[in-house]
Amino acid sequence: MMKRMLIMLAIALLFIAAIGTWKVIQIRAAMAQYARFAPPPEAVTTKVAARERWQPVLSAVGSLRAVNGVTVSTDLAGIISQISFQSGTTVKKGDLLVKLDSRQEEAQLRSAEAHRDLTKLSLERQRSLVADGAVSRSDYDTAESEFRQATAAVDDARALIDRKTITAPFDGAVGIRQVDLGQYLNVGAPIVALQSLDPIYVEFALPQQDLEQIAVGKALRITAAGISGEKFDGEITAIDSRLDDSTRNMTVQGTIKNPENRLRPGMFVNVDVLLPEKDAIFIPASSISYAPYGDSVFVVKSKQGSGGSAGQEVRQQFVKLGPARGDQVTVISGVKEGDEVVSSGAFKLRGGTAVQVNNKVQPGNEANPNPPNM
Repeated sequence: MMKRMLIMLAIALLFIAAIGTWKVIQIRAAMAQYARFAPPPEAVTTKVAARERWQPVLSAVGSLRAVNGVTVSTDLAGIISQISFQSGTTVKKGDLLVKLDSRQEEAQLRSAEAHRDLTKLSLERQRSLVADGAVSRSDYDTAESEFRQATAAVDDARALIDRKTITAPFDGAVGIRQVDLGQYLNVGAPIVALQSLDPIYVEFALPQQDLEQIAVGKALRITAAGISGEKFDGEITAIDSRLDDSTRNMTVQGTIKNPENRLRPGMFVNVDVLLPEKDAIFIPASSISYAPYGDSVFVVKSKQGSGGSAGQEVRQQFVKLGPARGDQVTVISGVKEGDEVVSSGAFKLRGGTAVQVNNKVQPGNEANPNPPNM
């Protein structure tokens, strides 16, 4: 009985060993098959990193201000008797804008001129008489004083008339007039805005760290919404003597050429301070994988397949980025000139992933993109 049980136990053990051996062989075969299996390569587009000459800029948002800009008004009260300008036109320095009624002052001027002429005749008589000794020197001095007072009264009357004749203090463009013919004007009442438009000031702010890169004479270029496709050139003409206490920004003033008067005071504009040109390596902005621990790109390199066939795979490379222009970003380190970087499809990649390059359709890579208006 014991012998039979031992034989049955041995047979069972042999059966279990056979089954286990068979399963081990199956598992090893499956693992070998899996090891030979490779997922299909990921389709990507690529761009070769190129070194180009480019113009770095410091960008800011600014506002325009007239070099000379005033609201024309009067320092005397009176009734408007003449308006000699049209709203929205240009005027020259000295052109008549508005004249107030000055008939009373003109009458006073004529009276003063008549009195001056009389004192002048009296002074001439006194001069001839004092030379002959017929009158005293004190009488002559009195006549001369009266003549000077009469002349001053004439000058005063003329100045009063001139103050009621309001002219343009400089060349410029007038706005919409705010007065009408026959209207009574109080002292200081606004008549019309007058702005000189060419050249024109632009004022903008830059952070403290850009202080070393700007100086008076640096070139500027501005664009304005509503004036599509046109750029206006100028230069920095002044830098404020102190920084803002709250923002640590410095105010910069530039002078812009505006020969056609298309720029107007009060407009918001985009300002570029042009820095010296330099060489830089550019890659598409779509190539960058941004992450908290560092920005990276995928560089395509050749690989040799297990069957001897050639293929391509990617290597993840951390990069240090510089300024951007349009769809492009400069690379300070991490990518060399001539490296082929993935420009689209990077989100599905990791280091060592096999890729297939298909550049029939490329993402945007323009230095100055101009998207269509929707």
